[in-house]
Amino acid sequence: MLDIEFLKSKCGETHYKRLEILGNSALLEFVSEYAKIANPDSIFVCTDSKEDAALMKKKSIELGEETTLNIAGHTMHYDGVTDQGRDPKNTKFLFEPGTAPEGLNGIDREEGLKEINGIMKDIMKGRQMLVCFFALGPVESPFYIPAVQLTDSYYVAHSELVLYRKGYEGFKKAKPVTFFKVLHSSGEVDANCISKNVDKRRIYIDLKNEMVYSSNTQYAGNTVGFKKLALRLAIQKASREGWLAEHMFLMGVHGPWGRKTYFSGAYPSMCGKTSTAMVEGETIVGDDLSYLRNINGKVKAVNVEKGIFGIIQDINANGDPLIWEVLTTPGDVIKTNVLMANGEAYWLGDGQQVPEAGRTFSGDWKKGMKDEAGKDMPHAHKNARYTIDLEALKNCDIALNKKDGVELGGIVFGGRDSDTWVPVRESFNWNHGVITMGAAIESETTAATIGKEGERTFNIMANMEFLSISISKYIEDYIDFGKKLKNPTKIFAVNYFLRDMETGKWLNGVKDKRVWLKWMELRSHNNVGAIETPVGNIPKYNDLKKLFKNVMKKDFTPADYTKQFTIRVPQNVAKIDRIVDIYKNKVKGTPQVVFEMLAAEKDRLLKMKEKHGDFVSPEKLV
Repeated sequence: MLDIEFLKSKCGETHYKRLEILGNSALLEFVSEYAKIANPDSIFVCTDSKEDAALMKKKSIELGEETTLNIAGHTMHYDGVTDQGRDPKNTKFLFEPGTAPEGLNGIDREEGLKEINGIMKDIMKGRQMLVCFFALGPVESPFYIPAVQLTDSYYVAHSELVLYRKGYEGFKKAKPVTFFKVLHSSGEVDANCISKNVDKRRIYIDLKNEMVYSSNTQYAGNTVGFKKLALRLAIQKASREGWLAEHMFLMGVHGPWGRKTYFSGAYPSMCGKTSTAMVEGETIVGDDLSYLRNINGKVKAVNVEKGIFGIIQDINANGDPLIWEVLTTPGDVIKTNVLMANGEAYWLGDGQQVPEAGRTFSGDWKKGMKDEAGKDMPHAHKNARYTIDLEALKNCDIALNKKDGVELGGIVFGGRDSDTWVPVRESFNWNHGVITMGAAIESETTAATIGKEGERTFNIMANMEFLSISISKYIEDYIDFGKKLKNPTKIFAVNYFLRDMETGKWLNGVKDKRVWLKWMELRSHNNVGAIETPVGNIPKYNDLKKLFKNVMKKDFTPADYTKQFTIRVPQNVAKIDRIVDIYKNKVKGTPQVVFEMLAAEKDRLLKMKEKHGDFVSPEKLV
């Protein structure tokens, strides 16, 4: 309930006026209600001014949440040893009784609210509450969602100001009745400003009130509420309103005659998503989250964010020169959970000489230190991160903040698949791509992943972890979205991890994705032909030969082509059977079209097998 006098007492005259001038009673009630629960000593309302942004960073450094590095503008932040990643166990949806879709980690809404409000009671006492405004998608665009976060962490506020478009002035103009809301507190912290009570770490998502609660954690994936946490809110909102909220990159691929075609793409973790968005010679709009809308019968898309919160491991001068440049030159850059020694930062796979000693996420570190299992302690965490503004990258696309978004020439789905999918193929139509490509993504575990190597994890649209609706509803939303398009966007599938059936060696080069992107760009404009196979259209040899020569300056032999684009019938049939089993036995209410589409593909494969055998080279299909 709104308590104006209480709010004034916490804000003071200046900051209360900053709220009052917005003319939004829902906002005042939100701030008032949770200020009463969290009980901060004071409230700071952050506007879009450069001075406010600079103050968030300055206070974070002064209080020890961040430490300055030698490179001008760069800072270091450490999360606790047990606070190094997302917390799936304690990330829960708040559902009304009987409304939880299958497979989602939920808790009774009233029970959850009682628990989280109890944890948040007086949690900000002795501290300042920050009221921060952001815009998800460009302000004053069809994609725009206003967003407000309450937090007591200057590091979190600083991170969000790097990652998201400022939203105070947009909020003032739009006067939204509803908006995405986040309440976060680091909770009690130790002398190093690290959350102490991680046993009370909770990340609760209230879909009814479009709100995220986050307590006793500092890791940005749990606290920067407008990343994957608000993606869950957006997926449900999109489902209600007829658009798509996706775990997708956005990029511009340059074609002939000075043409640029935009693609979005969804790949599970460790399947090449970021490396594709940052591929040499092309431009990046975003690396992580996209909103897709039907605007005048065309698919338009925007990057929800304006920055990157990326894994820093293996970023080095040779492999990622553009990101490396940003990470080694002056600017507003936050590095987390890596080694700091004499004001310099070092991370796994950076190509630098590791110093003898320094400070890392686990405290003081020296070469040769052992963990409890007797293994060498790494000098940086494998999930260590960097936070940068996209506009700091030389390959940032000029359409980053285009209000009506970019028109998509294609949507790309990828996974980690050693033995089935060819490197690149095009679907026959929208539904074929949605069902047999996006809704059939699998990602194999690797030797570096917990679990048995080669096990396949199902990950629909690479968005499985973040769904806030049922899988069946998600598929229905995609199909309905396609029905309303005048000329549905082409859908493609890629696989960077195919192995030779005899030797087990990789068949794809690390940079071959540059050619697959160029081919998809040409296909999106029907500039080259294709060979029809039971699983979609694949490239012709001569087209790839020219592209490899022009783009990569290397030869692509007929033998290369045959090995990479041979259709492996047994493996494809086995995959279809696995996916059918999932949708038949593990998903409730699967649309019938899913089974029809998969059965038709299996039938085409078996008929081809009767004619050509188990392994069918593309030459046999011409």
